[in-house]
Amino acid sequence: MSGIAVLFTRDLPGGGFVVIEALPGEDGVHRARVSVERRSDPGRRLGHRPPVIATLEGPSRNAVFDELYRIAVDNVAIARGIMRWQAERRRDGGRSDAIGRDREPGEGED
Repeated sequence: MSGIAVLFTRDLPGGGFVVIEALPGEDGVHRARVSVERRSDPGRRLGHRPPVIATLEGPSRNAVFDELYRIAVDNVAIARGIMRWQAERRRDGGRSDAIGRDREPGEGED
């Protein structure tokens, strides 16, 4: 995955971490996402993508980051995002890419 840059990360209480990543943008549109790695054991993370709880586009990198930062530092917002992600997975039969937020276009497609 070229073009993805980590902008912010912090440890979560009880293990795991939250991360804001800048995604490749097009035509002056800046994109980023918030992912939550709930597994505290790095060995258990292999083969699993962390849930993406928010994705945002905007005209400036700072505006996008500021909005996602508000989520990333708020444990309640993170919990709500995980609950939404879980509900979307259940509605789609358990697929982690239920609404296309767990991977970038073309990623994982052969």
